[in-house]
Amino acid sequence: MASLRQAEALDIGMKFQHQVKPIILQSENSTDRMKEITDKLETGIMGLFESDRFQAYLDTMARFHNYSFNNTILIAMQGGQLVAGYSKWRNEFHRNVKKGAKGIKIFAPASYKTTREVPKLDEQGQTVKDKDGNTVTEQKEIEVQAFKIVSVFDVSQTEGEPLPSLGVEELVGDVEQYPVFFKALEWTSPVPISFGDLPGETHGYYHLIEKRIAIQENMSELQTLKTAIHEIAHAKLHAIDPEIPADEQQNRTDSRTREIQAESVAYTVCQHYGLDTSDYSFGYVAGWSSGKDLKELKASLETIRATAHDLITTIDGHLVELQKKNQVQAESENHALYHTGTRKKRKQKSR
Repeated sequence: MASLRQAEALDIGMKFQHQVKPIILQSENSTDRMKEITDKLETGIMGLFESDRFQAYLDTMARFHNYSFNNTILIAMQGGQLVAGYSKWRNEFHRNVKKGAKGIKIFAPASYKTTREVPKLDEQGQTVKDKDGNTVTEQKEIEVQAFKIVSVFDVSQTEGEPLPSLGVEELVGDVEQYPVFFKALEWTSPVPISFGDLPGETHGYYHLIEKRIAIQENMSELQTLKTAIHEIAHAKLHAIDPEIPADEQQNRTDSRTREIQAESVAYTVCQHYGLDTSDYSFGYVAGWSSGKDLKELKASLETIRATAHDLITTIDGHLVELQKKNQVQAESENHALYHTGTRKKRKQKSR
């Protein structure tokens, strides 16, 4: 269950000194406990849009991008940074949960099977009727999707062996991995990426009509990567069909929301890969969220989470593919050099 990719083989207890604030549920009945945590979740969503808390939520998403929307929120609300279940900490990472530690509450699948009376269908999938035209029913076993509340523990609540280094190496400044990483971004982008001398202080833009991304040339490798990720987020999220009339695009989000979504996705992806994010600021999200209802705010957060998850998963896949390709190429070159050297030695001996 743990998303431990970014942990380093260092003194984990020193690195992750932060305050975990588990939700304490008062109810004993499972149904009441579920309602209690759902109410806290909705209250927590409304409070996320203070700048510091919003950025902390994005940090959590960067580490747990494959978690559900609700669990990402719950972990962020309770101060979790690297979490796993009690047994996983002990059996896989040889760390023990500290005595008296209170678990971080999240949702876990708890599907069950039951028998229900349902309409009977024929081979074509049509409802079967009796001679009087009434629907014929049958008893059928179905699986009901349900959830339960479980406890996980943050790394700061454990002690034991240092965690192994399982993360992606940080990309800081001008780095050796830049060509491979940028190639992975090019493969991930839904539109072509080009470089040029852009007007003003523009770092880059996504052209809606021409469906392309332009990036300012001669920037640092770090800034180039961050700009590319930001514009790819726009291309993924905010593409339009120029053939569709403007009055039929009423559900398109406003420009401020589009920018917050793209910036949030870019920040999350950069955090995941260790890119410097110190120049990001989200002080404006409080004003943006003011007046919006819970449904709209949840929709924006889910859009950010799903897009960040999609980008990270796709980039990871391309990085693996490129690394394998480079490894094969390097082995081929070494093999060729070996045989070239062997032939030279033979010629020298024959003389």
